[in-house]
Amino acid sequence: MDIRGLGAGIAFAIMWASAFTSARVIVQYAPPLTTLSLRFLISGLLGVGIALLLGQSWRLTRKQWIATFIFGLCQNGLYLGLNFVAMQTVEASLAAIIASTMPLIVAIAGWAIFRERLPLLGAAGLAAGVVGVVIIMGARLSGGADLYGVVLCGLGVLSLAVATMAVRGASSGGNYLMVVGLQMLVGAVALAAVGLPTERLEVTWNWQLIVSFIYTTLVPGLAATVTWFWLVNRIGAVRAAVFHFLTPFFGVATAAVLLGEALGPRDVLGVAVIMLGILAVQLSRQKPKAPAAV
Repeated sequence: MDIRGLGAGIAFAIMWASAFTSARVIVQYAPPLTTLSLRFLISGLLGVGIALLLGQSWRLTRKQWIATFIFGLCQNGLYLGLNFVAMQTVEASLAAIIASTMPLIVAIAGWAIFRERLPLLGAAGLAAGVVGVVIIMGARLSGGADLYGVVLCGLGVLSLAVATMAVRGASSGGNYLMVVGLQMLVGAVALAAVGLPTERLEVTWNWQLIVSFIYTTLVPGLAATVTWFWLVNRIGAVRAAVFHFLTPFFGVATAAVLLGEALGPRDVLGVAVIMLGILAVQLSRQKPKAPAAV
């Protein structure tokens, strides 16, 4: 981990977490699935176009195409689609907290399904993460949070976890920007297929919608994804995943500052516990560096 990797990791966490705030604004003025499909269409075409200018190829291997389709459908279609629908009634901070539990879900699945060994630090992190979620869910549900929206967010993060496990070991083959763009186009088609027939295309045009749409298209949509792939190629997926522990903090902080969402003591405590849990799980996966030969 060098200074460039550290800076890229923190930048990714900020951009990724801020997407919930901009999405919360968008869905108040426009149909969620159709708008998200348009966002992915624009981001995907930009990504593919820039990749072609950089000499990257769309001629992927069969394994790369499968991974691109699965991730595009599960992350861009299901995960973000469900979250956009949910945020019509659920606050951005709560959606960000639920989404941030993805590394915990992947770790639990790895232990339960794939029989992956979980060190003591990782087990403690999982336990802490579960406790943090219980603290926040108890506070929010008793405070009147929409249960239907919470369930949609939960299904969304499960979809992302499934996608993450399904494409483990898949490589971009150096065409990471091309893969990002193609994943977004897959999501755009999937969302349009559901959104266009089911949603009323009513849009309330104002500067908040325009700014939020441009921001979410270019920053969380394109820049954050490219940063993530660059970071994984530079320091590896396991080390890069550590930065997910910052997502709950930045997600809650952004929503509080820009949207004025209230935070109670139990929210703060729950976020802190979840962050520590995610950090412990990710650190437990890192292999100690072999001592240098003398």
